[in-house]
Amino acid sequence: MAGMTTRATRVLLGVRGMTRDAGERVAAHLRALPGVLQATPDDGQIEVHYDPSQHTVMDLVRAVRAQGFLAGML
Repeated sequence: MAGMTTRATRVLLGVRGMTRDAGERVAAHLRALPGVLQATPDDGQIEVHYDPSQHTVMDLVRAVRAQGFLAGML
C-alpha cells in the first residue's frame, strides 16, 4: 500500500573474533542484502536493523557466517 512503512527490527549479533576492519567488511555484506537498513559493527558484535518480512535472525547469522565468522544472537 502506498504510504505504508515497514517497521524495522533491531538485533545485536555477537561475532567471535571479529576485528574492527573485518567488522566493516561484514557490515557492508549485510547492508548489501535487500531489507537490511543498517549494520553497525563494534568489537565482537554487530547491530543490524532489518525488515523482518524479508529476513529472519538466522538469515543474518548465516550471512555473517558466510564471511567466515561464528555468530549468534546476544
